[in-house]
Amino acid sequence: MIKKFILMGSVCLFSTSFYAQKTLKINLNSKKETEVSPIVKEKVEEYAEKINAIIQEEKKLMEEELRVLQAKDLDKTEFDKEKAQVADRYSEKIDERIEDLGFDLDSVIEKQVRYSLLNSDVTSNEEIKAKLLKKFSPARSITGYFSYGIMTLTNDLPDNELDKNIGYSSNLEFGLKLHYQFSRTSPWALTSGLGFSWRTLRTDNNRVFAKDADNGIYLENYSGSLDKNKLRTGYIVVPLGIQYNFSKVKDAGMDIKYRNCYEGFKVGANIYGGVQMSTNNIIKGNEAELRQRGNYQVNPFVYGAQFTVSYDNISLFVKKDFSNYFKDSYFKNDKALTFGISIGFE
Repeated sequence: MIKKFILMGSVCLFSTSFYAQKTLKINLNSKKETEVSPIVKEKVEEYAEKINAIIQEEKKLMEEELRVLQAKDLDKTEFDKEKAQVADRYSEKIDERIEDLGFDLDSVIEKQVRYSLLNSDVTSNEEIKAKLLKKFSPARSITGYFSYGIMTLTNDLPDNELDKNIGYSSNLEFGLKLHYQFSRTSPWALTSGLGFSWRTLRTDNNRVFAKDADNGIYLENYSGSLDKNKLRTGYIVVPLGIQYNFSKVKDAGMDIKYRNCYEGFKVGANIYGGVQMSTNNIIKGNEAELRQRGNYQVNPFVYGAQFTVSYDNISLFVKKDFSNYFKDSYFKNDKALTFGISIGFE
């Protein structure tokens, strides 16, 4: 009975559109989720046309029979009784003729399910399996990301001048991430990519970065009112690591299993290395303004390790440099430690 309701609803929809010669326009937001298979649509429209032809033929015969009945000049009660019997007889006849058409509803539903899953009218199990294998292949992609972190400096030596005067510092980064799942069901994936990182050191207590005659750097006192001071260094960074995904293995059908490595809870670890692009010293106050690009003895190379905890495309991370922030003996042994959040565009 449920199938008959579904079928008759489809028939009414398509036959109304077909015979009124109007185009049915539906705004489909997602082809993958809502579009009707062309084969299914063709079959239902063909079936609707045959049903309409049967109804019109039987309706014409029934009207002729009712005209004969009306000519008998029966009283209203008898006429209504005879009319109901005629209507029931033709209704049963229409049902029998429709059933004789042999419309295979199960086959049509199966075709639509296949189309909804694969976006294609495949006809054999081999084609279905090939489509599923392609659709649910291991997750291997290059996507974008953006991250922001709060940065501080660690030092296992006695505090230097910078350690005593460091202010709020940050690390802004964006780039591309390579994700390479080892197999269709593997929870493990290789991660790499290319990032552009801008590290900004700020100092407190009215101190600013300055250079001496030998191009060395030190902190000097700014005598006026200081609005802004930052030493910003850009790096090109390349990470290399692994990621473990805790999501469950899913069944795509036809004995094909897969794990969606872009969803759910994940942990990852990587090492990274980078090379300096440039350093800018930015000072703004009531006495003078300075924006100078040059050598401020920042380490031209950076390397370290990062640990990440993620859910879907949101990640929390902590990264620690193994390299000194400055080169040679400047602010010796200061290393960057960053806590932050990252958003992936997967």
